[in-house]
Amino acid sequence: MLWSKVIGAGGAGGAKQQFIAVAHVSSPFISAYPWSASGFGAKFANPATLPPSTGEGVSFSPSGDAVAIAHGSSPFISAYPWSASGFGAKFANPSTLPTGTGEGVSFSPSGDAVAIAHSESPFISAYPWSASGFGTKFANPATRPSSSGFKVSFSPSGDAIAVAHFSSPFVTAYPWSASGFGTKFANPSTLPTSNGRGVSFSPSGDAIAVAHSDSPFISAYPWSASGFGAKFANPSTLPTGVGTGVAFTEI
Repeated sequence: MLWSKVIGAGGAGGAKQQFIAVAHVSSPFISAYPWSASGFGAKFANPATLPPSTGEGVSFSPSGDAVAIAHGSSPFISAYPWSASGFGAKFANPSTLPTGTGEGVSFSPSGDAVAIAHSESPFISAYPWSASGFGTKFANPATRPSSSGFKVSFSPSGDAIAVAHFSSPFVTAYPWSASGFGTKFANPSTLPTSNGRGVSFSPSGDAIAVAHSDSPFISAYPWSASGFGAKFANPSTLPTGVGTGVAFTEI
């Protein structure tokens, strides 16, 4: 589940409206609602063109004017304009589709790119993004993740991208620019212990965390322009089971 703040048309004094969207396993595969201090509002109408199968991941663009969903069958990613009225008419599919089940999706912080982690090689695909939708797919990374991509995250400054995946080293990260993927960063010196299922950068961009299948279920590292630092000590009290997602916040 992911929620996003977007500017509401006609909002007095720059007031913002909030919305929440969830990807799910049964049709319509994505549902969205207004969000307020009181919780959920009345569900928005379903998209006129539904995703074709199980929703696995969902993300709003930073400006809140688009929403993308990763799903289980071709085209593996679907995207829609978003407004205070809900879903618009589905954007055209990318000209070059992801190659397998879409598992995770993320927009870059500037909103000019969208990336999807998926089940078949190259395991991550990225596209320019604009008001017209998907651009021509960026070249695959020269060194691909080693197996099925599960989640993907851009750094807050948009200069790096990381994917959590299902075999060693379980997390792979790259520099990111307007040209796409740079040369893969060196793996962490201490790897996560098993399948990477979630990945997130801290709000300040100076740390990265990976949720994974085996104890300690979460691993975190300093992050810099040089990539991964030496792994932080595990929490004194570990999560109680398989890590499936991770997120930072600040208040």
